[in-house]
Amino acid sequence: MKRRTFIGSSAAASVGMLACNTTNAMPVATNTPLKLKGNINHSACYWCYGSIPLEEFLQDLNELGMKAIDLTGPEDWPLLKKYNIHASMCWGAEISLTEGWNDPQYHETLIKNYTEMIPKVAEAGYTNLICFSGNRRGMDDAVGLTNCVNGLKQILPLAEEHGVVVQMELLNSKVNHKDYMCDHTEWGVALCKQLGSENFKLLYDIYHMQIMEGDIIRNIQDYHEYFGHYHTGGNPGRNEINDSQELNYPAIMKAILATGFKGHVAQEFIPTYKDKIAALKEGIYICDV
Repeated sequence: MKRRTFIGSSAAASVGMLACNTTNAMPVATNTPLKLKGNINHSACYWCYGSIPLEEFLQDLNELGMKAIDLTGPEDWPLLKKYNIHASMCWGAEISLTEGWNDPQYHETLIKNYTEMIPKVAEAGYTNLICFSGNRRGMDDAVGLTNCVNGLKQILPLAEEHGVVVQMELLNSKVNHKDYMCDHTEWGVALCKQLGSENFKLLYDIYHMQIMEGDIIRNIQDYHEYFGHYHTGGNPGRNEINDSQELNYPAIMKAILATGFKGHVAQEFIPTYKDKIAALKEGIYICDV
């Protein structure tokens, strides 16, 4: 499955040019290593850096002092272990973003996939496994919610047995993922409440929810108990998270910390800098409150 279909060619900026002109940014052209504060558990979504071979990217993470990577599957995990990098969000059981738990025609395949993958995630020493609602295709949201409950209830006892948390990602249906059902926090929270399991959470993507509803910090304060993981991204454009975009990430990170969150925050923006690792370094710096 392609992680994102909307990834296109971005005009690359000179390393440090944009970063050095932003309030929240650091001069990424320098070779000064990051000194992380240890309050935020940083991760990075590999699909954003897919032009870099995975082994090279893991070496880059080691140099940055990062300990985790998002969106990898069993075929990647031996390499992650070689470099002592944790898989903070696993995938490989889903069908696609558009074909998900809201449609009963996919339940048989999804139940089989997740039943096979959940023990693999646990055996590898990991915790989080992503899932998706799927698209509406004319379906009422209440019907889709009931369908998700009926399907997910069939795998959650196994997840609970193995200590794996299945996490449904909140995505925007306005710009990037037209017709996606789990596109508002309240719908996702309603799903969590009906399932009533600590082994089902929401992957709260800050970029996507800024597009759909805004009010990011208030929603984190109000619904954080249902959020098991966070993704970043600058809006508009899902590029660097410095002040070239509208979100105040240091304030958002402080709000996340104030909830007592101990999970991971993964950088999921599409770098425009020629040096993608410099862009990642800047993002970590901004979020390391």
